[in-house]
Amino acid sequence: MAQRGEGIVVRDAHFPDRAPIDAYGNGGFRFADMSHRGSILCVPSGIYGFAAASAEDLTPEALDKVLSEQEDISVLLVGTGDDLKPLSAALRSAMRDAGISADPMSTGAAVRTYNVLLSEGRPVAAVFLAVD
Repeated sequence: MAQRGEGIVVRDAHFPDRAPIDAYGNGGFRFADMSHRGSILCVPSGIYGFAAASAEDLTPEALDKVLSEQEDISVLLVGTGDDLKPLSAALRSAMRDAGISADPMSTGAAVRTYNVLLSEGRPVAAVFLAVD
C-alpha cells in the first residue's frame, strides 16, 4: 500500500495463474476478467506484462523467464504482431538448446493456438506482441 506522500506506486503486471486469452487488439489483451495494455508473456507461473514491442526485441535475455521454466514448457508460441516475422538465430538456438520448439506466427494466430493447447493441458508458453 502507498504511504502518504509516495504517490502512485507502479508494480510489474503479473497474473499468477494460467488463463486463456479472451480478446486482443487496441494495443492490449483481455484475460481472466482483466485487461492489460501492451505485450504479454504467458508461462506456467502466470501471465506477465512484457516490454517487447517488436520482433527485434525478442532476445534470449528478454525471454529468460521462459528459459527459467523450461522443464514445464515444450512449445513457445511467438505472436509477432500483425504479420509473421522470423525469430532471430540467437533466440531459435537458445530455445532449441532448452528443448523448446519456438513457433512464430501472427499474434492472432498465436492467441488462437495458445488457447487450444492450453485447453488440452499441453506444456505451452507464449509471448504475444500487442497489436492495434
